[in-house]
Amino acid sequence: MSRGRLAHPPLPMRDGVSASCVGLPTEDHWPTIADFLIARFTAIAPEAWMRRIRDGEVVDEHGVLVTPERRYQAPLRVFYYRALDTEPAIPFEEQVLYRDEHLLVVDKPHFVPVTPTGKYLHQSLLVRLKRKLGIEALSPLHRIDRSTAGLLLFSLRPETRGAYQTMFAQRTVHKDYEAIVPLPGGAAAAAALPSVYRSRLVDDAHFMQVKEAPGEPNSETGIAVLKVFDGLAHLALSPVTGRRHQLRVHCMALGMPIVNDPFYPVLTPADTDDFDRPLQLLARSIAFTDPVTGEPRRFDSQLRLLLAPR
Repeated sequence: MSRGRLAHPPLPMRDGVSASCVGLPTEDHWPTIADFLIARFTAIAPEAWMRRIRDGEVVDEHGVLVTPERRYQAPLRVFYYRALDTEPAIPFEEQVLYRDEHLLVVDKPHFVPVTPTGKYLHQSLLVRLKRKLGIEALSPLHRIDRSTAGLLLFSLRPETRGAYQTMFAQRTVHKDYEAIVPLPGGAAAAAALPSVYRSRLVDDAHFMQVKEAPGEPNSETGIAVLKVFDGLAHLALSPVTGRRHQLRVHCMALGMPIVNDPFYPVLTPADTDDFDRPLQLLARSIAFTDPVTGEPRRFDSQLRLLLAPR
């Protein structure tokens, strides 16, 4: 039996949330499937798992119910709904900018995660859009940080998703960002900035951060100064590579960490979002040749940075 993606998951989308899946590993053995789930997902209380099972919300890949007594059977995939007891509200709304039969283009607000993560499920952009549009096959083609606002592309059809994913993997997509950074030296400091910055980025000791390290560069960013004002600079940033936190680390390395960055140079404690102080980084535009239609495409964000000069 193929272990690839199922054409039709055995649990339907519910309130924008698609069923999650876990495979029962052959190298382990538990008395029951329930025992495995409780041991594997320790953040979920055992009584919560048993309640979901009794309510018929846990099934195998064939749609057969997992009961409290059902024996462990590997390899087998088990589907269930992820749920959170509480979830903080994010008071910003996304905007759909474009839609055809293959693509959806969306402006993502600051603070909204692209996909479910940690304490966010229904507030993630993917679940919000699935709930509003009723499209379970919706899938992001790339990511931007939760702190960053701006353009996101989503695939609407699994049949053409691979073509768009290849486009991103082969770096044939041109992306431009805008950022506001401190630049006390004014015009002289702006003139001294490099037009291209390259460095080697590696994971830092804290899993949330990235740092520069000696060695062959694996990241590259184009830099242009749009305006200097009030000890700040409005930058255009063009990432050639797509390393995690690349733009934020490159700006910090040049002595101008992006305004209101919760990660750099100092990692702020979790659960301290200040909605009045969003990261001043925006995914402004994206351009490419559509791999399905062959047409040139360009999309521009309708958002603007809080501190951007008028």
